[in-house]
Amino acid sequence: MAAAVLPLPKTRPTQLTLPVQPAPMPKKPLPAGLPREWYIAHNRRLKTMRLTIALLDSGVYEPARAGNAVIRATAARIGVHPPSDITCRMVRALLQYGR
Repeated sequence: MAAAVLPLPKTRPTQLTLPVQPAPMPKKPLPAGLPREWYIAHNRRLKTMRLTIALLDSGVYEPARAGNAVIRATAARIGVHPPSDITCRMVRALLQYGR
């Protein structure tokens, strides 16, 4: 008795070769009237999250492997301004927290 062989579903080559790009989130204005320090901290946290996600996507999972030079090179690669030492420290702390 012969085994039945089912054909694989046909997929277009573009489905396999294109990277998945999430739809951009709509921007909302920041609340007005807060102290300047709040806006600085808020933007720093956003940059920290972007850099941490980019490092995780590139295979850097350990805080010890994420030195300032690696984090700044990642920032240049994803197109954000070079982070300060404080932001680099926050990125390593976020990597540590996720372990």
